Amino acid sequence: AKILFEGPEPGTIVQYFKDDATAFNAQKKGTIQGKGVINNRISEYVFTRLSHIGIPTHFIRRINMREQVVRQVEIIPIEVVVRNVAAGSISKRLGIPEGEPLPHTLIEYYLKDDALEDPMVAEEHIACFGWASNEEMQDISAMAIRVNDFLSGMFAAINIRLIDFKLEFGRLWVGDYSRVILADEISPDGCRLWDMTTGEKLDKDRFRRDLGGEEEAYQEVARRLGLLQDESGPSEVFDL
Repeated sequence: AKILFEGPEPGTIVQYFKDDATAFNAQKKGTIQGKGVINNRISEYVFTRLSHIGIPTHFIRRINMREQVVRQVEIIPIEVVVRNVAAGSISKRLGIPEGEPLPHTLIEYYLKDDALEDPMVAEEHIACFGWASNEEMQDISAMAIRVNDFLSGMFAAINIRLIDFKLEFGRLWVGDYSRVILADEISPDGCRLWDMTTGEKLDKDRFRRDLGGEEEAYQEVARRLGLLQDESGPSEVFDL
């Protein structure tokens, strides 16, 4: 969903957000018109707000409708999935009805490898194969819980239920030392977002499950966040 370019300053990268959509480890491909513009703006908004509560992120600034400048990091090859409500793969794996609240927030880890279909791994695997240190995993899990608490409240305030979401982290190197910071993006591409009143899906599940209305769902999330004016398309309202 993104293309990376060399950034304008040393140690920076430009993320270009595309309209391409993929699912099931790129086995399903398509396009959601205007998605890149909206995801760029939503991710900027979320990362900026997270930085205000002390979460270190790679985000530096948005430079136009589809591009933002971020810090260059060494991506840790683990996808972190935070779940509040049963949906998607956990419902299939464990037979839990979709929509059932989990007894407590659950954090799962998946190895980033499309060829292996991103297998679920335990912290013991991560330590055994050296994908991240114990100290890094402590930082990752603590940040994931903090991000979840903040995002759950932020979305609840606009009548959206945060079902689950994916995070990625990277090492920011300064000389011989590194620290873990939040990377990638946070948008409807990587979150399950349900309307709290109707249960309507406002995320990429509309594409995964051939529900239709993907463009309208992404726009609705942006509109509720105050990032998209009513009755205007994304190209008309985002600052260049």
